[in-house]
Amino acid sequence: MVNSSEAGDKSPVKFPAGGSGKKSTRIQREKSARILEAALDAFSSFGLRGATLDQIADRAGISKPNLLYYFPGKEAIHRELLMRLLDMWLDPLRSIEAGGDPVEEIVGYVMRKLEMARDYPRESRLFANEIIQDAPTIREVLAGPLKELVDEKAELFASWAQAGKIADVDPYHLIFSIWATTQHYADFAAQVRLVLDRADMPFDDATEYLETLFRRLLSPA
Repeated sequence: MVNSSEAGDKSPVKFPAGGSGKKSTRIQREKSARILEAALDAFSSFGLRGATLDQIADRAGISKPNLLYYFPGKEAIHRELLMRLLDMWLDPLRSIEAGGDPVEEIVGYVMRKLEMARDYPRESRLFANEIIQDAPTIREVLAGPLKELVDEKAELFASWAQAGKIADVDPYHLIFSIWATTQHYADFAAQVRLVLDRADMPFDDATEYLETLFRRLLSPA
């Protein structure tokens, strides 16, 4: 069960190195990590256009010239964050096993995506902001590796449906609906809280609801 008390207090991006790719010292790695952590805060709140290097430097507790020693500009920081995030974001989809129970594999994916919305709301908003802007930074990744992975899993889902192991649903729209229903709780958190008139996020309720929803959707007739 998803524990809503843990929401928003984790960061999956460990930020071990800077943007130059050169061998770095411990202090350099720590400063790079601080810059990326600060940038994640700024970009998830204000987007690429709204965030500034001054904001990022201030949040990282370093000078702007020092920041520019590690990254040539905010676009480079933004790209570094997105590339790391996208790799992590796709891990649950990669983990779906062809040999597993089809309904359990897909429902498990739903649950992992909801947990990510709970644990990594800043990262989800960062990704959403990029997509809203027509994905200028990661367009090639979306059209290449991401599409290839989605195609692979869509083919797997279609084979499960053909074999009568899950209901006959459009596999692509199934994946889109999983993304939409889970990431909603991160990207539209304020709306959820205001509509429900509560201060916390209802992740326990969402877990129960989405599990029921997708089990019913996927169960073969």
